[in-house]
Amino acid sequence: MFKLAHNGNILLDVSKHAPPSAAFVIEALEMSTFCDCKIDHEAINNFFKNKNTESVLVVATKYDAAIKIEISDDKMLAIGELTLAQGGKQLSLDDAKKHLVKAGIVRGYKQVFLEQLLEKQAELSPGTIVKGTLAKGRLPSDGLATKLVTVVETLKDRLNAPKLKEDGSVDMRDFGKLASVEPGTVLIRQHPATPGKEGFTVVGDILTAKPGENKQLVAGEGTEISKLNPMELVSTIAGVPVEINNGMRVDDIFTISDVNVKSGHIDFEGSVIVTRNIDPGMKINAKGDITILGTVESGELTAGGNITVKQGVIGHQKLEDKSLSCKLVCAGDVHVSHSQYCYIEAANIFIDRQTSHCVMKAKKLLQVGQTDLPKGKIFGGEILDATTLIAGEIGNESGAKMAINLAASGAEITADTDNCFKDLANTDQQLDTLQAALEKADLVKDIDKKNQLIAKIGATQLHYCQQAEQLEKRLSSLDHELHDLLSDANLAVNTVLHSGVEIHIFNKVLKTIRNYPPCNVKLLNNKVEIEFKTH
Repeated sequence: MFKLAHNGNILLDVSKHAPPSAAFVIEALEMSTFCDCKIDHEAINNFFKNKNTESVLVVATKYDAAIKIEISDDKMLAIGELTLAQGGKQLSLDDAKKHLVKAGIVRGYKQVFLEQLLEKQAELSPGTIVKGTLAKGRLPSDGLATKLVTVVETLKDRLNAPKLKEDGSVDMRDFGKLASVEPGTVLIRQHPATPGKEGFTVVGDILTAKPGENKQLVAGEGTEISKLNPMELVSTIAGVPVEINNGMRVDDIFTISDVNVKSGHIDFEGSVIVTRNIDPGMKINAKGDITILGTVESGELTAGGNITVKQGVIGHQKLEDKSLSCKLVCAGDVHVSHSQYCYIEAANIFIDRQTSHCVMKAKKLLQVGQTDLPKGKIFGGEILDATTLIAGEIGNESGAKMAINLAASGAEITADTDNCFKDLANTDQQLDTLQAALEKADLVKDIDKKNQLIAKIGATQLHYCQQAEQLEKRLSSLDHELHDLLSDANLAVNTVLHSGVEIHIFNKVLKTIRNYPPCNVKLLNNKVEIEFKTH
């Protein structure tokens, strides 16, 4: 009844005996060997509607399975769209692989993906369209940064762990034996940075991985890179290990119970530990760290490293010149419990509880209160400089005046910028003068003399061109430095900002005339603005 043509069409001869109805033809097709072919319902229905006189009717078409491969815009995914056979041949694994090659898929292909898609030919109805992932790209994995693993206990670790007494309480004055090392002790082991793992797209493009940041192990005083293993830092002297940026140093330690008239002032090349107190008028100068387990009263401490006072620092205002009798200055960080009438200068200043009537200068952070959510109090006195100031309560209820200066170091940056512009103008003037001299030299008739002059002027021009280039780089660097400083400048208040506080950020000022709830004070649109915190 039905015949298969070369082009895949299924034909019905209607020249002698026309079938009674469309339903009859469709039912007959469904019972024939061509039941899986795509029935042409439109052609069959048109034949019966229009009383066609054609002798042969195309009632269905035989289709082989076909696959179309789409590659995502980012080339990280190849999706196969398989149209199942309708009376025709199923798609073989080998033929499907040829389609993948033709589509340009070269990486990320897994045969199991293709097999899972082709298995649908046995499970779903003829003509069904099914999709499946055939290949996946791989994103690059960035390398790991150099890891520096400390293998000894440092002075800082020891001071954070006071000794436990027999009754279970903690003795805040007794920190036990100092953490000390012998010559040759391994201090830090370095795990080198890894290069990362490159990625790829399904079409074979290489996605470069970012290598891990490479940190150089720094050998501070009293240490060296091991001659046996360049990945280890070892001590060269007996002493106490102290962490520095990307490394460690080993300090000689001078330990004393009290610094008073009896002991005299302390001036030491290493670090100093005072197990009790500093008496009024006494001074300590140390190239390393200074650690006081008791209090400092009207004393002066100067350190090349950090200053830590486990109790308070207390001074008074001198009658003769209004200066403060207590002074802490260091290149590293200052950590104190509380402070009063004291001048403090450091990279970062950390005060656990409160500070009153102090004059403080921090290069970066000034924090009053515990680390998680600082809620310490600060009132009276003056902040000379800091980039970020975090506290709970600033000022007091009486509205007594106090001044806070943030990003004050911006004035130094602008002064440097002005000097750079002056130097650049002078350099440009020199270059103009040299250009005029070069044009004059070109008129000299004596060839040897002329060439000699041009060479000399050219060498001087090169010097000033290089100088101009360095000045322009310096100007760009200063501009970025000032931008970053002003962007980071922030006064964070976690409880209340009282009235009577004068807040300077760089060259702008805001005076508080009422109390404010938790807020941030920043420089926005060239104005000092208050942003309230939302919870």
